[in-house]
Amino acid sequence: MKNKKTITKTQKSGFSFDLHLQVASPGRINLIGEHTDYNEGYVLPAAIDKTIIFSFSRNGSRNRCTVQSMDYDETLVIDLDHISKSTEGWHNYILGVLHEIKLKTDKVKGFHCHIESLVPVGSGISSSAALECGLAFGLNELFQLGLEKWDIIKLSQRAEHNFVGTKCGIMDQFASVMGKKDHVMLLDCKTLDFDYISMNIEPYKLLLLNTNVSHNLATGEYNTRRRQCEEGLAIVQKHFQVESSLRHVTSEMLEHCKQEMGPLLYNRCSYVVSENERVLKAVNALKKNDLKEVGRLMFETHRGLSEDYEVSCVELDFLVALAKEHEGVLGARMIGGGFGGCTLNIVQGDGMASFVEKATKAYQERFGIELSAFQTSLSNGTHILKKF
Repeated sequence: MKNKKTITKTQKSGFSFDLHLQVASPGRINLIGEHTDYNEGYVLPAAIDKTIIFSFSRNGSRNRCTVQSMDYDETLVIDLDHISKSTEGWHNYILGVLHEIKLKTDKVKGFHCHIESLVPVGSGISSSAALECGLAFGLNELFQLGLEKWDIIKLSQRAEHNFVGTKCGIMDQFASVMGKKDHVMLLDCKTLDFDYISMNIEPYKLLLLNTNVSHNLATGEYNTRRRQCEEGLAIVQKHFQVESSLRHVTSEMLEHCKQEMGPLLYNRCSYVVSENERVLKAVNALKKNDLKEVGRLMFETHRGLSEDYEVSCVELDFLVALAKEHEGVLGARMIGGGFGGCTLNIVQGDGMASFVEKATKAYQERFGIELSAFQTSLSNGTHILKKF
């Protein structure tokens, strides 16, 4: 039974409203640097051309808000004076953002918001961050809240922590807001310093293969991995003077503590330490336009995610192994939290159709599941499409 104090409900209905603002908020890929963000490490994400479109208007009320999702065919009705968690998953991304905004300002009043997503849900390209950041960005513009981009990023992250329950790092929200066309971004998740790195991959293309599976482990196991990294770090800190994250830990330190950590914690921490090194190697390779090296590092990352961090699944492993055997693929790996979603592939443009055909057929034969494939490109972050 829902909390009676929460005046929040859904209704199967549409409505019409005068459009005042339209915002596009993109999903993201992470070229390399997976599960390093919450360990204060390095990541190399980019916004992509798959977006969620938000249409906003004020409705003239003091506290009544309606958020209509075309994808779920539902309308969430919210009383700004009574916001608390919902039992429906997608609601909490919305409610969490409104809660965090209300902690900063009382300027938000009643509004309509219509949402249509072109970001495949559960694909590992962070539709959740796009939803959070797009809503916060749009309300900031609609009500002139005075929030800076970093305010939007950080409050969206807190919304996911406090209402959704996923203790995510800051990468997804950062990439969704700060993206730049034809660039990836080297982000230091401890200092929040970042650099744009040009990525010209012609004649290759970026291809996402969606397994269309989700093993319903991502949220719980994500938080478990975070806890395991903290436990491993605590053991290292008993022997070495290092600050409070794995970014300061070396392979030599891990070897010294290997017996005390045991194989599980050692593998988790070893993956993170190695992945941070791979991110920096990938940046150097991109600056030299050495895509072959970038691809090699991507394959290495997937092996670590599958064997050491154990967040892959048989469907993802199958697709990466298939890509590794295909001559026109430079690199491939799973992206996102894991246990389903997409693989990211760097594929020669001329050979993309044949690779997709081969992968689709093999995947169907092995798992009886239809594979989804879509090409993507690096795009700008959350931005206004129309304002009138």
